[in-house]
Amino acid sequence: MNMGNLLIHPDDNVRINISNGQKYADRDIKKGESIIKYGFPIGEATKDIASGEMVCIENVRSRLSGVCEWTYKPNGGSRLGGKDGTFMGYARKDGRVGIRNELWVVPTVGCINGVARILAAAVNGKALTHPYGCSQLGDDLETTRRTLAALIRHPNAGGVLVLGLGCENNLIGGVREAVEAYGGEYDRERIRYLNIQNCGDEISEGKRILGELRVLMENDRRTEQHIGLLKIGVKCGGSDGYSGITANPLIGQVAESFALYGSSVLMTEIPEMFGAEEILLSRAKDEGVFRSATEMINRFRRYYIEHGERISENPSPGNIAGGISTLEEKSLGCVQKGGRVPLCGAGAQWDMVNAPGLHIVNGPGNDMVAITNLMAAGANMILFSTGRGTPLSAPIPTLKISTNTALATQKPHWIDYDAGVLLSDNGMSRYADELFKLCIGVANGSPTRGESNGYWDIAIFKNGVTL
Repeated sequence: MNMGNLLIHPDDNVRINISNGQKYADRDIKKGESIIKYGFPIGEATKDIASGEMVCIENVRSRLSGVCEWTYKPNGGSRLGGKDGTFMGYARKDGRVGIRNELWVVPTVGCINGVARILAAAVNGKALTHPYGCSQLGDDLETTRRTLAALIRHPNAGGVLVLGLGCENNLIGGVREAVEAYGGEYDRERIRYLNIQNCGDEISEGKRILGELRVLMENDRRTEQHIGLLKIGVKCGGSDGYSGITANPLIGQVAESFALYGSSVLMTEIPEMFGAEEILLSRAKDEGVFRSATEMINRFRRYYIEHGERISENPSPGNIAGGISTLEEKSLGCVQKGGRVPLCGAGAQWDMVNAPGLHIVNGPGNDMVAITNLMAAGANMILFSTGRGTPLSAPIPTLKISTNTALATQKPHWIDYDAGVLLSDNGMSRYADELFKLCIGVANGSPTRGESNGYWDIAIFKNGVTL
């Protein structure tokens, strides 16, 4: 790409200023006329806009509203599977493969987060703390229980201690049932349960159990595994005007590369598909997948409506400052992280994905909930683009890809790869190869910046009553 003003698509009526990421009218635009970017409408002009004038929230608005109906119009996608290649991973009894072999402590309830953190620190493990599990009912309780169960069964964990208090709604018994409900073979010795109201010194007892788990993990070794067994989550946070030009399409090309090996690519952030749904839906492998995806998207649209919120209540202040004016604009940049990988499934965050292709995972755009849902669905690692910058990482390796070089320069301890180079060098394929190789290195054990910093968090989606 040449420095200056960039016309992304020949149908666009705005150009992007490479120096600041903002949009400027490529010609005179009349009030009520569509603003076109990426070849699609991103909203309408609220006043006449002169050629060369900045296009922003002061003169453009979203057209999004209500639920939608789409017609199944298959348009194919990139190739799936067939390519050979390996990495070094940990084979698990259930047939999945981990890229880390860690000890995790998972509390069933937020009241015992402190205990979980002390125990995890004692064995150089990770505590997957959260504020829920008590005073929850109905769907919220089910979401907490099933999300935690999916995390407990994650292949990146070589051993898990599940901590309960003993009086919470989310009792250990229910969590154990949710863990078992996945069925199949798995190493039950590697998952232990402890109700801390039922023992004397919970720290001593917890350390004893973790010591036993550590012994079970001593002989675990990396072995050669097919790349197709990897599950790659894709995510963006702190997006800016460069996200849909550099980092997101770069991630999309890497997603296509993984799909050639038969890997699963997992995408969430359902509200950040609003206005760009047809791009994803056209790649549905069959009408059943199409229907599952459309229902999931419309369910989130109804969720907004039921809470009295506008469908278009997005982007964030940081997005706006970075050059994004409407949700349609944000969404058209967001969905590029899936490249042209065929859409092969859409399901709940606790549905373990075990098939090739692109899969939509239910969940909001909120960064902490989104990375947790990708992890629960089975992602081994997450490719996370950011333009404004964020240190947030999941308990699984999370590669931060900056949309611009200024961020990578200011926060080198946050950023794993700088996609900002694409603003001055249109070598997309070459940089995609570089990023793909970096991902394989992480799968083989190289730490991400987030891992080196000790940054990780989870958050569970909540919608209902708290007692």
